[in-house]
Amino acid sequence: MFEFHPSKVATIKNDVLSGLTVALALVPEAVAFAFVAGVEPLVGLYAAFMVGLITACIGGRPGMISGATGALAVVMVTLVADHGVEYLFATVVLMGVLQILAGVFKLGKFIRMVPHPVMLGFVNGLAIVIFLAQLGQFGEAGQAGWLDGTFMQGSIVDVAWLHGEQLYMLIGLVLLTMAIIHYLPRLTTAIPSSLVAIIVVTLMVFGLNLDTRVVGDIASIEGGLPTFHLPSVPFNLETLAIIFPYSIILAAIGLIESLLTLRLVDEITESRGRGNKECIGQGVANTVTGMFGGMGGCAMIGQSMINVNSGGRGRLSGITAALSLLLFILVGSSLIENIPLAALIGVMFIVVIGTFEWSSFRILRKVPRSDAMILILVSGVTVATDLAIAVIVGVIVSALVFAWEHAKHVLVETREDHKGSTVYAVMGPLFFGSASSFLEQFDPSQANDDVIIDFAGSRVCDHSGLEAIDTLADRYLNAGKTLHLVHLSAECRKLLTKAGNLVEVNVIEDPKYFIAEDSLA
Repeated sequence: MFEFHPSKVATIKNDVLSGLTVALALVPEAVAFAFVAGVEPLVGLYAAFMVGLITACIGGRPGMISGATGALAVVMVTLVADHGVEYLFATVVLMGVLQILAGVFKLGKFIRMVPHPVMLGFVNGLAIVIFLAQLGQFGEAGQAGWLDGTFMQGSIVDVAWLHGEQLYMLIGLVLLTMAIIHYLPRLTTAIPSSLVAIIVVTLMVFGLNLDTRVVGDIASIEGGLPTFHLPSVPFNLETLAIIFPYSIILAAIGLIESLLTLRLVDEITESRGRGNKECIGQGVANTVTGMFGGMGGCAMIGQSMINVNSGGRGRLSGITAALSLLLFILVGSSLIENIPLAALIGVMFIVVIGTFEWSSFRILRKVPRSDAMILILVSGVTVATDLAIAVIVGVIVSALVFAWEHAKHVLVETREDHKGSTVYAVMGPLFFGSASSFLEQFDPSQANDDVIIDFAGSRVCDHSGLEAIDTLADRYLNAGKTLHLVHLSAECRKLLTKAGNLVEVNVIEDPKYFIAEDSLA
C-alpha cells in the first residue's frame, strides 16, 4: 500500500522535496477556502492536513494531493451561515460515509463516461479559475479576494487594483518566481524549482526589506493538534433532513473533482490509479476529518500538478505535504507566515500555464463542431459555477448530442424476396432517439400481404425501441398483413406484447444482448 520505494533514493528525495513545496502552497489556499466557507482558518488547515494524510496513505492515486477546496467551500457557506459550524462537521461525516459507499459499490468506474471534450473543458476551466483566484492579491484589499470568495467564482468586478510601486513590486516578484521555476530545470533538477523559487524570493524580500504582502497578512496559522470532537448537533431526523442534501451534493462534487484529477494525473504520469479505492480513501478521510473539527475536502488539482511537476510520484509526497503542514501549524507558523504571497502566486501561475490545454485552440477546427461546443461550454460553466456542475452539464450535453447523431443512423432497406414477401432490413440502433425515425420508414399500404422485418443489422436498446416495434406490429395487423419479425433477441421476444406471437425464433442466428428495461431490474 505504501509506495516509499526504499531502494530508489532519488524517488524518495523527489517525493520529500515536492511534498514540502506543496505544503507551502497549501497554506494560503486552505486559509482562503476556510474563509470562503465561513469558518476559522484552522478548520481549513486541519482539513488540509487530515484529508491530505489519509488519502495519501489509503487512496487510489499515489502522488495526488487532497485537501480543503473551493468547490466544496462555496457549497458549505450557506450551511454554516444558516445552521453553524457544528452542522458542517456532521455533514462532512455523512459526506464521507456516502463516498465510502460509492467506493464499496464500485461507482468510481462511471468516471469513464466523461468524454474527452468534457475533460479538456474541465482542465481549461479549472486553469482559468486558478488564475482568477490569484488576482485577489492584486487588489488594494489584499486578501479580500481570498476571504470573501470573489475570485473563487472568477469575478473581477468592483475590485480596487493596486497601483504604483506596490503593484510593480508584486508583479516583479511574481515574474521572478515564474522565471526561476521555468529556467532552473535547465541547469539542475536535483531540487524542485518551485521550492527554490519560494526560498529565493523570500530571502530577497527580507534581505532587501521589500514592502510586500506575506502569508501572515491573510491570517495566523498557529495552532495545536486537532482533537477528537463529535459534532454537537441533535441526533434526530430533523438534523438528518438538514445535513443530508448538503452531504449528497458535497460527496458528488468531491468524488467528481477527485476522479477527474486522478485521470489527469494518470495521463501525465502514464500510470493508472484506482478510482473505487480513491472513493473509499476520500470517504474515510472526510469521515475522520468531520470528527476532528475539519471542513472536509477532496483532490486539489493545482497542488497535484505542483507535486507531479516537482517530481512527486509516490505516496510519500502526499504524506510529506500533510505532515509538513502540521509542523507549520505547530511550530513553524512564524516562518511560514513570512513567505511572500507573490512567490505562491507565481507558483500557481506556472500551474495555470501547465494545466491549460493550449492544444485545444489548435484542435477546435479539426474536431466535430459539437465536441468544440462542449469543450467551450464546460470551460465556461466551470468558471461561472463550479467544476462538478460543469462536468455534469458536459456529460448530459454529450449524451444528448450522441443520441441525436445516432437517431439519424437507423435505416430501413426494402426489397422483395423470391416468395413475394416484402422484406424490411433494419440497420442501426433502435432506441428512444431513433424510434420516431424508425416508424416513419414503414408504410403498410405499400407492402405486400406477407411482410418480414429483419433486425439482424439492428439492436433494440431500450423500452422506447420495444414500444416502437409493438406499435409497428399493431399497424400491420390492423392493415390485414401477415407479419414476421426475425432476428430479435430472446429479451425482445419476452418483452414484446402485441408482436409476441409474430416473432420467429432462430436459435442459431438470433442475437443475445440485454436491453435497458426497468422490468428486468
